[in-house]
Amino acid sequence: IVDRQAMVALALDAATVCSLKEGVNFQKNPEDGKCYIIFKSDKGLKACKNQCKHQGGVFIRDIEDLDGRTVKCTKHNWKLNVSTMKYVNPPDSFLQDELEVELLDDGGLQLVELSPIDPWLADPREPVELQGGEVEVTYFTHACMELKLGQRRFMFDPWLKGPAFARGWWLLHEPPADSLDRMCAADLIYISHMHSDHLSYPTLKVLSERRPDIPIYVGDTSRPVFWYLEQSQVKLTNINVVPFGVWKNIDEDLRFMILMDGVHPEIDTCIIVEYKGHVILNTVDCTRPNGGRLPQNVDLMMSDFAGGASGFPMTFSGGKYSDSWKASFIKNERKKLLNYKALLVKSLQPAIYCPFAGYFVEAHPSDRYIRETNVKNSSEDLNALINKFSPDIKTWTPRPGAVLDLGLALRDPTNSEAITNPPASAKIYKDSWDLDTYVDELNSAISCEIFKHPSWTQLYYTWAGFQNYNLVVRMIETDESFEPRADGCDYLVDFLDLSFPTKRPDREHSYIEIKNRIGVIRYVVLHGLLWDDLYIGFQNRIRREPDVYHHKYTQLIFHIKNIKVCLFEKKI
Repeated sequence: IVDRQAMVALALDAATVCSLKEGVNFQKNPEDGKCYIIFKSDKGLKACKNQCKHQGGVFIRDIEDLDGRTVKCTKHNWKLNVSTMKYVNPPDSFLQDELEVELLDDGGLQLVELSPIDPWLADPREPVELQGGEVEVTYFTHACMELKLGQRRFMFDPWLKGPAFARGWWLLHEPPADSLDRMCAADLIYISHMHSDHLSYPTLKVLSERRPDIPIYVGDTSRPVFWYLEQSQVKLTNINVVPFGVWKNIDEDLRFMILMDGVHPEIDTCIIVEYKGHVILNTVDCTRPNGGRLPQNVDLMMSDFAGGASGFPMTFSGGKYSDSWKASFIKNERKKLLNYKALLVKSLQPAIYCPFAGYFVEAHPSDRYIRETNVKNSSEDLNALINKFSPDIKTWTPRPGAVLDLGLALRDPTNSEAITNPPASAKIYKDSWDLDTYVDELNSAISCEIFKHPSWTQLYYTWAGFQNYNLVVRMIETDESFEPRADGCDYLVDFLDLSFPTKRPDREHSYIEIKNRIGVIRYVVLHGLLWDDLYIGFQNRIRREPDVYHHKYTQLIFHIKNIKVCLFEKKI
């Protein structure tokens, strides 16, 4: 049983309670400005925060809802039925967290939030002054940092070679020349989640060949971080799954705690590292790390910042998805993300902040359109905004090989010796990626024996077992330019009854057309990989009728894996 603490989120007097109308009511706490939704019906009152569970957007009234039960998020148009606290667009997705409604004797009410006690407050330690050189943070590339903590070296998310998401993401920054050696010499490694820009099998293959027993720590997510380890044939023998919200002691001075994300708890995690009472917070890719409850006044905070880590809207076509609409949408989303990160940092008041985990590039020539369209935030812009909001917070925009001496920086944030930059001659940006080696490996799947049997497509979806959903999907295998290949497959799947018709059914139905680069889709099928490689990696093009997000279908394609074994066992 987890200890919980009750906090009054909002208090209303009797007159305000009497003024509540049937249906949806919006109320703001005048003390902190936070907004809440109260739904009134003949069954009583229900309440929740005015915050979308998807990515933290604000709800407004849904003018299309004649019953007055639904609110719409201003960020991505998600819709919440407040009478049931279920999201109706997309259907079958999240449940909204409810607040307790306490009616008072004087006719007023309180909205009460029951929250777990912050786990990092267990066994508090007073900070001990750090000596120069005792704690050093070295930026390698993307989300990879090395923490020197006394005599220990702790590495985060090593992606040091090869692409991520099939062939869609490539390293923007050139890692230091000795980065692989330093990874293999680390005392422990934390990997935040399963996405391949954090869990890089090309990188870990080097580790497995040189030091397979290095301690690697991951959170206890419902979708295991190393689900693909056996199929990958990468031999790592010391993977440790750590429960959330519990201190993991490494020695008398060093401990860490892994926390889950509030929006994607099945995948994403973040970490708190403490050394001699000094705290480093790394929220990585979490949308709402630990549900928004995080330690304040840490010594160093680092987080993602760039955006652009999704196929939407760059890979979508038809309807509203013109280049001008995409450019406007991307500009607005990046601005929202920049403001959200700056306000989060302002609210937590770390001594030092470092943006990272956003340094990737769509380097392959065939992805030039994505590279030019998918404009990302710059770390300099975010740090400038933080300096504007919170001038007392020291910001650090790292370059590969740059070192932050935490002890020196804490004693005197203006000390120029607290940060050691790489020499002027050091290479900052990559200009070659060995593209052909990795693309050729993907394309080797095209001629695999499995795909000579026409029935592989039906077996694939039948094995997945997703049905009873009024959605028809057309899958088209294409060349580099997303033009259909004469030797590629082009088929329909009707998920209402899991049939494979030759034409779209006459009934009213949702429809998605997906064009996939043939080498990538077949490699994904052959090796049992996730469809994230296609979507997040920009390796497909999508058209929807109507333009509606299908949460259930997204969950399906996330789970499809291990088809190679299935196909061979069926002996098609």
